[in-house]
Formats: sequence, structure tokens, C-alpha cells
Amino acid sequence: MSNVKEIIESGKAYLGIEFGSTRIKAVLIDEEHNPIASGSHTWENRYENGLWTYSLDDIWAGLQDSYRDMAENVQKEYGVTIKKLGAIGFSAMMHGYMAFDKEGKLLVPFQTWRNNNTGKASEVLVDLFQYNIPLRWSIAHLYQCILDKEDHVKDIAFTTTLAGYIHWQMTGEKVLGVGDASGMFPIDMNTKDYDEEMIQKFDKLIEGENYPWKIKEILPKVLVAGDAAGILTEEGAKKLDPTGNLEAGIPLCPPEGDAGTGMVATNSVAQRTSNISAGTSFFSMVVLEKPLKDLHTEIDMVTTPDGSLVAMVHSNNGTTDLNAWVNLFKEFADSIGADVDMNQMYGTLYNKALEGDADCGGILSYGNYAGEPITNVEKGRPMVVRTPETKFNLANFMRSHLYTALGVIKVGMDILTKDEGVEIDTVLGHGGLFKTKGVGQKILADAINTPVVVMETAGEGGPWGMAILAEYMVKREEGEKLEDYLKNKVFGSDAGSRIDPDPEGVAGYEAFMETYKKGLDVERRACADL
Repeated sequence: MSNVKEIIESGKAYLGIEFGSTRIKAVLIDEEHNPIASGSHTWENRYENGLWTYSLDDIWAGLQDSYRDMAENVQKEYGVTIKKLGAIGFSAMMHGYMAFDKEGKLLVPFQTWRNNNTGKASEVLVDLFQYNIPLRWSIAHLYQCILDKEDHVKDIAFTTTLAGYIHWQMTGEKVLGVGDASGMFPIDMNTKDYDEEMIQKFDKLIEGENYPWKIKEILPKVLVAGDAAGILTEEGAKKLDPTGNLEAGIPLCPPEGDAGTGMVATNSVAQRTSNISAGTSFFSMVVLEKPLKDLHTEIDMVTTPDGSLVAMVHSNNGTTDLNAWVNLFKEFADSIGADVDMNQMYGTLYNKALEGDADCGGILSYGNYAGEPITNVEKGRPMVVRTPETKFNLANFMRSHLYTALGVIKVGMDILTKDEGVEIDTVLGHGGLFKTKGVGQKILADAINTPVVVMETAGEGGPWGMAILAEYMVKREEGEKLEDYLKNKVFGSDAGSRIDPDPEGVAGYEAFMETYKKGLDVERRACADL
């Protein structure tokens, strides 16, 4: 403990803060990459005027509360007040739309990645670029605003992501890590900057609107992992820590998206590696050896934090509906006076799922709280469907919900492995689905027919990965690549726990997916009829 105390007092600890969909988490690490303190804040997006959003008050209150919680834990555990840090990094859910005028005023409410109102814009841009532009990408949001003749567009001076916004307010620097930037606008893999040909195509597309800006002028500057990205200003320090204890002058690394920090947290930034983040939303990242042969609108092309090409499959829905069912069972337990905490509830129900039939006994469920572009489901319509002959029991019920949580990921991964022939050595899992040991890991291995590894360090997820990126910026040697730094200095011999796919489980999941795909017509009709 005394050593940790000295590290904190001497300003040699590194801080990562990540804005997830339901939680803002701060993780402090020591010089050996170990988490030594954390803090968190729970929040929820709001559905207002037809859009998913968080207010600026939500953002700042959540940031300050997560930092305060972490700092108080440091004080309680080590008796130290944080004044200095080795470096700080901010990350957040990718994509979305934040547009500001020249005075730094937010022009319209923050639109999160969860919004699917950009269909026309996406269609036009995919045709223009011959490159997949998903509905949630920032450029799709911007162009949809242009198509909708929104008055604020003429006043835009800067657009960025949530992580980019926080970093800007902390440092005054309008920059973004390449991984997060690749979810705003396509990146040229050679220059590790916005694709210049597509930049010119977009400017030509909108030249008739006579806006006073060109697209590159309002996008953040692109940086790669290891680049210096500014220092914490006096104003930024007060915004992060209103107590005034935190001092200005701390270096910040490039802000990143949650996809990039997930790759770092699972040591999967090298080619032929993959990771799957399984929380409120799910996404899989596969680091490619070469570009894909064909354009697939189901697959996003993004990058690692150091600029390597990544195929990303994104599901807007993850464990939200699964959590709702667990909460329902908890409410029942409380109602009959059973003393069961949530960890026991999750552990019991998840493990029960492993007792179910490989095909879930015929139970079909969809956990869509929001629309799913990959499966052409427009709106959130959670649903359970069964026939009178279905083997309706708790094990099959829970197994169906765990299976369906991975349904969209399975569709996308099949495109990569079966259609494109992409080879993956292992998949590293992190996020809430894997907290109950062995259950989510086994089901994922069967779903994608690939070994799945879960590391102990992945439990801290993105904010820990962001802290590692902050540390990498300060401590990397000349020319040291991120993948080498992670392999040799962070993870070392930590191979994690591995579960291989089981033939019976693989066959069962494939059978479930046949039913899943057939039932999508029912789900789509529900979007129109309910």
C-alpha cells in the first residue's frame, strides 16, 4: 500500500475515464498497469423529440461524479489527495453528432450512436463513396441535417464525438484519436487521416448549399496512439475536479472511442486478433490482414488506436432486455421474501441457461430496445415467440435470451468468416455478458465457432484500456508499436481463460439462427403495427 501511496503522491498514476451508454467509469492504474482505484456514475440516455440524447448537464455531472467517486476511494484506501497524474485519457461511445458554433455553443442536442434517423443520408453516402457509412456515423448525421434543411448547419464551426468534446473542454485541443475519428468519416489507411478523395467528393456533393465551411475544416484533427494531445488547462482541471485539488499541466493522450479501448483492454490490436464487447450494445472488432473484397453494408470499416484496418460489426442492442428479465425475476424473489442479491441472481439464471437444449427448445426471442440496421429492424420491439410444442422452461428461456443477444453479431461475423474468408485465431471477450464466469464465454464460442478468451484485466474494460493508452503515450520507447507495448509490457504471460467451441453447441446455435432469421419478419411487422 505504501508503494501505491507513493506512486499517487508523486503523480505517476494514470487515469482513464470512459463514457459508456449506462455508466461513466474512471480507472486509475499504477506503473505496473494494475487498477488501484475506480469510480463510477450511472446514467441513462433520454428519448426526446424522436432522438436519443444526453444533455450537457448529464455529461458534466456524470464526469465529475465518476472522478469524485474515484478520488474519494483513493483518499479512503490510501489516505492521499490526488493532485498530479502521469497522464489522462478520455474515451466514450463512438459516432453520433455534436455540432458547435464559433463561440463553442452546442447548436442542437447531442445525437447518440443509437439514432437511426439517417437512412437517406447513409444511402447517398454509401453510393457516393462506395464505402459503408452506417446510420450512426457522424458524417451520416451531418448530411441528414443538410438533407433536412436544418438551419443550424450554416453556423457549424466544429463537429466531434463525445470523447472529442470532453478532451476539447479539458485541453482546448480539437483533436481525436484515429479509432474514434474513423467512426466520424472514412480514414485512409496509408495516411492515417481522413480519406482525401472522399473529403473532396463530400465537398462537391454539398457545394450548392453554399455553406461557409468545408468538411475538413469542421472535423477534429486526427492523431494516433502515442501522439501528444495537449495538457490539462486550469479551466479543464476545475471542470473535472471542482474541489480544486487536481492541478493543471497534466498531459492528455488522444481521446478514443469505446471500440478502440476495448481492443487495448483485450490485447487485440494485432492482425488476426478480435474482440467482442458485450454490454448495453455489442460490437465485434476483427483486425484485418488485408481489405475486404466486397462492400458490405453490415460491416463498418474502422481502425485500431494506432491506425490498423478493422472490420466492425455493431449491434445497437445488447444485454438491456436480458437485464430486464433478470430484474423481473429479482422482483419476484423480493416479493416472496427470498434474500437474493443481484450477483447470485445473474449467476443462477445464466448458469441455468447452460442446462437448456442446444436449440433453446424452440423458444425465440428478440431483445431489441432500439432498431437494428443489420437485420433491417426499424424500432425497438422486445419480443418472445413460441409455439404450443415449445419446451418452455427456465433453462431454455434464459438460453434463448443469451443466444439472441448475440444474433446480430453472428450475422456480421458470418459475413466475415464465411463470405470473406477472414481468419481469426482467437476472440477476446469483455463486458457485462462475461461477468458470470464461463457462461457468456461458452455461448459466444459456440455462436461464432471460434475459441473465446477472457482475461482478468478485461473486467475493467474500456476505462482501463484508456488508462493504458495514456501510459503508452508517456512511457513508450522510440518507435515502439502499440501491439508490442501491450504484448511485452502490459499483458506478458497473461493468456486468460479459454473456452473452445463445442460441436453440439455450434450446431444448436446454428439451428437457433435459422429460426431467428425466419422470425425477423414478425419483428419487422411489429415495428409497423405496435
